[in-house]
Amino acid sequence: MKTLFLSIIVLCCITACAQDKQPLLGDTDYQKSQNSKFKDASESPLTSKDIKTFKQLDFFKYDESYKVEAKMELTPNSEYFEMPTSTDRKPLYRVYAVLTFELKGKTHQLNIYENIDLLTTKGYEDYLFLPFIDETNGETTYGGGRYIESRIPKGNTLMVDFNEAFNPYCAYNYKYSCPVVPIENTLNLKVEAGVKAYNKH
Repeated sequence: MKTLFLSIIVLCCITACAQDKQPLLGDTDYQKSQNSKFKDASESPLTSKDIKTFKQLDFFKYDESYKVEAKMELTPNSEYFEMPTSTDRKPLYRVYAVLTFELKGKTHQLNIYENIDLLTTKGYEDYLFLPFIDETNGETTYGGGRYIESRIPKGNTLMVDFNEAFNPYCAYNYKYSCPVVPIENTLNLKVEAGVKAYNKH
């Protein structure tokens, strides 16, 4: 009888755990990985209060046309400058290259940046930072613009996937210090790809 009772308890625990473990939401692997990170208290930028009710980020529907091949014009002689942030912190960045690409029938250019501190940070030595502003900001997306992460490619082109554009952590939690998007990285069109503005539910 005791053995039967213990078996029932174990079965109930397994069932409860299976019910609590919800499948990751998202239409792409990238969206699922982002939702997973935001649900994980050890990684999430959300406040402890918001993470309790978090289900998923709001993304635009994946659109292959927002994945573009950009030509890279390297700027090896560019100087490091203090990039303004949402706090008093001023990290040193330089323009690593100028990207030129076609999007929605027009030619656009964006600067992609290299951070001096990451050059000596293990695993981030080839990290590139692409912040941008577009005409969705303050409407369907975060008012301060969005970011895309990349790595230094082997050739003179770089695949830029705006479907992976994400919000600065400041959009979720004021404790973070986030780079302000340089005005020259403004796109005069609506980039309806990537993550949308964060709305607490």
